[in-house]
Amino acid sequence: MATTNEKLTQALGYSKNQKEYLETFLEDGRLPISNNLCEANIKPFATARRAWLFADTPKGAKANAILYTLVESARANKLDVYEYLKHLLTELPGSRYLEHPEVLDQYLPWSESLPKECLLEHKHKKCLNQ
Repeated sequence: MATTNEKLTQALGYSKNQKEYLETFLEDGRLPISNNLCEANIKPFATARRAWLFADTPKGAKANAILYTLVESARANKLDVYEYLKHLLTELPGSRYLEHPEVLDQYLPWSESLPKECLLEHKHKKCLNQ
């Protein structure tokens, strides 16, 4: 079993050997010091892998990829994911998008024509009564 001194020596040795890479953020001010944001963004993906074990067909895997893309795009555009998916699933079937693909533009997560319920900042009526 390694002692505290040995672990500290290993950590310092690693830091010294990786100095060039650990200081990369100093070369470009746009780079974050930590990768916490990146780690937080991939956590749902890593968590979802367990569910994907049951996507044992190419169609199942494609369906999972589409759903994951919709959810993450909604999050990236500051949408209420539940309300956005509900909007898509209730409105798209009657939209005739197959005959008129340009109709899909109004359903994209960055569309300004999305209903206010889809916006994350929107306060639900039931929340206002409390």
